[in-house]
Amino acid sequence: MTDQTAKAVSGPGLRTVVVASAAGTAFEWYDFFIFGSLAAVIANHFYAEVSEATGYILALLTFGVGFVVRPLGALVFGWFGDRTGRKTTFLVTITIMGLATVAIGLLPDYDDIGVAAPILLILMRVLQGFALGGEYGGAAIYVAEHAPAKKRGFLTGWIQTTAALGLIGALGVILITRQIVGTEAFDEWGWRIPFLLSAFLLGISLWIRMKLDESPAYRRMEEEGGERRAPYREAFLQWNNGRFVLLALFGIMIAQGAVWYCGYFYTRFFMERILKVETATVDMLMLWLTVVSAGLYVFFGWLSDRVGRKPVMLFGMILALVAFFPGFHALTKAANPALAEAQASAPVTVVADPASCALQFDPVGKAAFASSCDIAKSVLSNAGVSYANVSALPGGVATVRIGGTEVASVEGGGLDPAALKAARADVETRVKAALATAGYPVKADPARMDLPMMFAILMVFIVAATALYGPQAAALVELFPTRVRYTAMSLPYNVGTGWVGGLLPAASFALVAASGNIYFGLWYSVGFTLVAVIVSLLWLPETRGRDLNTIET
Repeated sequence: MTDQTAKAVSGPGLRTVVVASAAGTAFEWYDFFIFGSLAAVIANHFYAEVSEATGYILALLTFGVGFVVRPLGALVFGWFGDRTGRKTTFLVTITIMGLATVAIGLLPDYDDIGVAAPILLILMRVLQGFALGGEYGGAAIYVAEHAPAKKRGFLTGWIQTTAALGLIGALGVILITRQIVGTEAFDEWGWRIPFLLSAFLLGISLWIRMKLDESPAYRRMEEEGGERRAPYREAFLQWNNGRFVLLALFGIMIAQGAVWYCGYFYTRFFMERILKVETATVDMLMLWLTVVSAGLYVFFGWLSDRVGRKPVMLFGMILALVAFFPGFHALTKAANPALAEAQASAPVTVVADPASCALQFDPVGKAAFASSCDIAKSVLSNAGVSYANVSALPGGVATVRIGGTEVASVEGGGLDPAALKAARADVETRVKAALATAGYPVKADPARMDLPMMFAILMVFIVAATALYGPQAAALVELFPTRVRYTAMSLPYNVGTGWVGGLLPAASFALVAASGNIYFGLWYSVGFTLVAVIVSLLWLPETRGRDLNTIET
C-alpha cells in the first residue's frame, strides 16, 4: 500500500482510528498528570519524615522518576511495535499504566508502613513511566500510517492534543472531588479518588482500542516480507537512521521537554511556591489555559500541512526564548504586585563566607544545612524570597539584609538536632518579621491580582508550547522508515520529554535555591531550547508530505 492508497482510508474508519488512539493516549496522560497536580498533597503522605520544602522536592523527583524510565519503555515497546505490530503493543502499555495508577490510590502512606510507602510509590511511578514510554510513539505512528499525506499534520495533531485533554481531565476531577469532599477531607483521603477512577477509564480505553486493526503501512511491510528486522541495530547503529535519531532529539525533543513542561508545570510551581498564589486559583487558571489551548495543537498541526513542520516548530521555540524571562517578571507583577514592589524597594542580600554555604538542594532529605549561611538561605528559599549573595570574610556569622535592616543568622554546626531546630526557628521568626516590615507578603492578595493579565502571559507560553508540539508527531514519523519507525522515534521523544521535561521542575527549583534568584531556574529551559533552535536551523530537514512507505529508498 502506497501513501496514495492511504488517501482512501477516510470517513468513519479514519475517524475511528483517530478517536480511539486519542482517547487511549488522553487516558494515559490523565493518569500521569494526576501525580504532578497533587505533588504537594502526596508529599505530606509519603515523605512525612522530612521538612516541607524537602518533601516537596522529593515529590517532584518522584514525579520525575516516571519520566526518567520512559526511554527504557520506549526501547522495549518500540522493539515490540516494530516486530509484532502497533495495535498489540499499545494495548499492553495502556493496561500497565492503568493498573499502576489505580495502585497508587490504594497505597498506604508513611504513617502506616514507614519507608516502604515511598518505595512502593516510586515503583508505581516507574511502571507508569515505563508504559508511557511506549504509548505515545504507538498512537502517533498508528494515526500517521492511516492518514493521507496532506492531512497528516492535522490528524496527528489530535494525538498531540491528548496531553491537554489528559491534563483537563486530571485538573477537572481534582477540582470537582475537592469541591465535593472539602479541602480538609481531600488532603486527608480524597486525593485517592482521582487515581481510583482510572479503573473505570481503563476499561473504556481497552474496549475502544480492541476494535482497531493493524496499520496499513505495517500490514504492507508484513505482506512484502523480506529480511528479518533488527530494530535496535537498524535504528541506532546504521547512520542513515541514527543521524535522524540525533536530529530528532537535539533539534526537536529537548526543546519540547523544556518549553512544554515549563509552560504547563514550572509556571504552576512558580505561582504556588514563589508567588504564593492560592492553589485553587492556580488550578482554575491552568484548567482554562488547557481548555483554550486544546484546539491549538490541531491548528498548528494543520498549519504545518500548509507551510511545513520546521517553520511552525521553530516559531514555537523562538517565541519561548523571547518570552520566558520578561514573561515571568510580568507574571510576578500581575500575580503578586506586593512582592514585586518589595523586591524593588527592599532587596534581600545574604552576606556570608562562600565556603560555608552549601547547595540548598537535598534530594534524600538527610542534609542538616547547619552553617549560618545554610540556615539563612534555607529560611529565604522556603519563604520563596529572591536574594543576592555577597561574600564576607571567613569565619563570620552570615547576615540577611532586607532593605536597610540586618538580621544575623546563627551558627548551627555542632548543635544537637533539637537545638539546631530551635536556632533555625529563631532565625526564621526574625527574618519573616523583617520581611513583613519591608512589605513582603505572606500570600498573594486576590484583590490586587490581575487574573486577565496572568492568563494572557501564561497563554504566550502555551502558544509557544503548542506550536512546537502540534506538528511534532508528523515530523517525527516522517523522519523514519516503517521498519524501525516505532523504535527510532520513541527513544528521542521519551529522552526529550522524559529526561529534559520530567526533571525540569526539580532541576529548576534546585537552580533557584542555589542562586537565590527566583528567575534563575528559567535558564534550564532557555539553554535546552537554544540548542534545539541552532540544530533545527542548521540540520533538521523539512519532511512535510513524505511518502511513509518510500522513506528508506
